[in-house]
Amino acid sequence: MPFLCLKKKKSPVPLGRSIFQKHTPPIQQNYQALLESCLKNKRLFTDDTFPAHISSIGTGALLKKLPRNLQWKRPHALHKSPVFYAANRKQLDLCQGLVENCWFLAALEALTFHQDILAAVVPQNQSFERKYAGIFHFRFWHFGEWIDVVVDDRLPVNEVGELLFVSSVYKNVFWGALLEKAYAKLYGSYEDLQIGQVSEALVDFTGGVNTRIKLAEAPPDLWAILTRATYSRSLMGCQTHLGTTKVLKNGLVAGHAYTVTGIRKVTCQYGPENLVRLRNPWGKIEWKGDWSDSSYKWELLSPKEKILLRKNKEDGEFWMSLRDFKIHFVDLVICKLTPDLMSREDGKKWMYSWKSGRWVKGSTAGGSLGFCNGNFWMNPQYWLNVLPVEDSKKSPSACNVVISLMQKHSTKHRNGAPHLFIGFLLYKVGLQYQESNRKLPPGFFTRHQPVNKHQVFLDEREVTCDFHLEPCVYVIVPCTLEPQQESEFILRVFSRKHILREMGGNTSFTLSKEIVDKYEGKIWEDFFTKHFEQNPEINAVQLQRILNNISWRNSQSFCLNFSLNSCQAILALLDLNATGTLSIQEFRVLWKRLLFYLEVFQKRDTNRSGKLDLVELQAAVQETGISLSNEVCNLMAIRYGDPGLQISFESFVCFMLRVEIMGGEAGAPCLARQAGLPAEPWPL
Repeated sequence: MPFLCLKKKKSPVPLGRSIFQKHTPPIQQNYQALLESCLKNKRLFTDDTFPAHISSIGTGALLKKLPRNLQWKRPHALHKSPVFYAANRKQLDLCQGLVENCWFLAALEALTFHQDILAAVVPQNQSFERKYAGIFHFRFWHFGEWIDVVVDDRLPVNEVGELLFVSSVYKNVFWGALLEKAYAKLYGSYEDLQIGQVSEALVDFTGGVNTRIKLAEAPPDLWAILTRATYSRSLMGCQTHLGTTKVLKNGLVAGHAYTVTGIRKVTCQYGPENLVRLRNPWGKIEWKGDWSDSSYKWELLSPKEKILLRKNKEDGEFWMSLRDFKIHFVDLVICKLTPDLMSREDGKKWMYSWKSGRWVKGSTAGGSLGFCNGNFWMNPQYWLNVLPVEDSKKSPSACNVVISLMQKHSTKHRNGAPHLFIGFLLYKVGLQYQESNRKLPPGFFTRHQPVNKHQVFLDEREVTCDFHLEPCVYVIVPCTLEPQQESEFILRVFSRKHILREMGGNTSFTLSKEIVDKYEGKIWEDFFTKHFEQNPEINAVQLQRILNNISWRNSQSFCLNFSLNSCQAILALLDLNATGTLSIQEFRVLWKRLLFYLEVFQKRDTNRSGKLDLVELQAAVQETGISLSNEVCNLMAIRYGDPGLQISFESFVCFMLRVEIMGGEAGAPCLARQAGLPAEPWPL
């Protein structure tokens, strides 16, 4: 039976350790309590758990890069008007510092296409003005749970006040530097961010599950997978081949992480061509081959398409053909926020379960079958019952199941010890074993073949596999490649419906929950099929046609009708790259906001008239989480309402989009005053 070990950069870890070392959980601090204490005592927060000291930077090679006169300074000492976050920036505009963490920045770049997730990682209600106390916090998914990481705002700088690590192109913006500091604290030090993979950061930012595609062995439907990933809630990153030369002649950086920012099927004089858009997290140094900014290939397109896609500037973003993408990049990582990317089933409700476990020397560290030591059965075993789904239109013999195994590092420092080679085997079990809670005996594994006969063991943090399984009972056996190797791990299972428990009498807690995105569904899938497959970018006329013809749920009480003027205004607000169109990702943001606004609007439209009066308007704005004065709401009603000061849903949408998208650091109250001025740049 072929059990493959994919050897990358290091040898397998030596056999076991004498004493089991548990994963060191991060220190939990109460951000709100610390903030209020600092404000009450009129002092700036200093974080003793991650001090402004060389120990927070690390003890390895990074120290050699540091300037002699290293200092730690707060943003107010570096700029006269520091800003935490600029919400009206389409791209991150972050610059990599002395830490070689392009993988971290590439994952962060992917988050810009999902502003709701970015806002969850980077809470937006933080400022260097209002309630400033030198304390900030960020949220990361960490081995099965979302945790809050608190930091002070003392940042390492050189003698002229330049940030040593991540910084912004806009020198007064500091959220990137503070986020990097929080991530460094989570994993031990800045040094621990030196080596990593974009796949790890994507999971830490989202709690999603990864699919890795080796591009040299890419499936024939790779373009269809990319298309679906672009349409769905997925984040994508990739990496180039390792090399002795850092920057290659073709403009790519060897051994470097990039973000996949878009795709486009274009029509050339010789026929169609599939293009992939990528971004170097450095914000410079681009691909020089076909479909690069200066390529002759652009002349093969229609003038309209050429103007739409070609951006002849050195910003790190570029196009290349799918063919070149498969040649010059090693792998593609797709982080799925719902596990339906490869699914053969309809439906948007998914069940998620996870169990924590560990391999203990002499007890549950049996190693893989490949070692033929007869101890494989000792590994932890998990009983999985895959259940049919009544609402699935597909055959019940094709249930999509995603299984993920993640090992925990045993030291405080992320890179303090190398990863073990890990994997798991999946077995279908007969009736005689289905009701028993006892572990499967050694003889079972000699008589039965696993479902995944070609399991690959990887020295990575996480191993994930997609399965299409018939409803039945299975047993998952997570293991290390070699016996007697110790580690803690978490096992995650995603499917439409299942039951997961540990075998062997262990009644440890199993977390199960349903993954439902109330703003996703079959309408969304049909919508993309109908409107976006032929037109990946839409203009104001197409936007109007779509909004006025789509089947809006729960809007029976009134008719939704968007004018061309309103659609032009919406497009101007959302089209931050000034193409005159909305991309798939930009429309996704709009669609979710529209459904949210509709929910709020109908809740406050108590008489079901399809319009809001002044009292209802004030309540609706407050419901969205934005605080505006009564005076501003009155001005809004005068400006956007009809002669009777009644606000339609169309007008409500235009105003709310303007307030939210143009918010930035100034805050909503200030913007509302700005929105009340007589002059306006768009015909709202």
